[in-house]
Amino acid sequence: MQEPIRLNKYLSEAGVCSRREADRLAEEGKITVDGRRAAVGMKILPSQKILVEGKPVKREEEKVLLAVHKPRGIECTSQEKVKNNIVRFVNYHTRIYPVGRLDKDSEGLILMTNQGELVNKMMRAGNYHEKEYIVTVDKPVTKEFVRQMAGGIPILDTVTRKCRVERIDARRFRIVLTQGLNRQIRRMCEYLGYRVIRLKRVRIMNIELGDLPAGQYRPVTQKEWRELMKQIKDSSNTTVVRKDDM
Repeated sequence: MQEPIRLNKYLSEAGVCSRREADRLAEEGKITVDGRRAAVGMKILPSQKILVEGKPVKREEEKVLLAVHKPRGIECTSQEKVKNNIVRFVNYHTRIYPVGRLDKDSEGLILMTNQGELVNKMMRAGNYHEKEYIVTVDKPVTKEFVRQMAGGIPILDTVTRKCRVERIDARRFRIVLTQGLNRQIRRMCEYLGYRVIRLKRVRIMNIELGDLPAGQYRPVTQKEWRELMKQIKDSSNTTVVRKDDM
């Protein structure tokens, strides 16, 4: 349900003019609402047709892009029937939805937005967008394990793309993927006889999780936004794939 808003505030937020200027224009009869002359101080609904000096006004939707630290147990879906869905968990004041997925048992960075085209571009399979994870396994990470993981593993009727893998310590490694097959890292590890104990995503493209606490979110910075737009500018039209990421 739409909430009424003062006309001068609406025009100010739409970037048309200041509130004082809006009042002046209304006094001069230069603003109409649904074809009728606007009154100073009146309230309108955003769905109404507003003309200023004969030109239509439409307030631009607030662009939202959040970096969220998803804890284990939260599902990356916007479906209301799912009890622990991430939309309800974040409880943001504007309707937003996750970009891609991070499975229920995994934790770390997930992006949430209200920009549909951004979602489409980021999820196109042919774009080789990087996602970085830190993984803890149940056995020592060997040089051979690192070599095989980096070279490609046969899972789900394909061979995974070559990727960067780096040993962190005895049972942890860092992996940077450019694809998002269903539970990819877990399946890759299982193929080599390893079991994932903990999986944490720490980066999506140029946006890093950093020290953001579990369960918290932050808006991406203007610098991050500009760099992200640059990276997805020439996104291919390859079919979107479901990303039940890791």
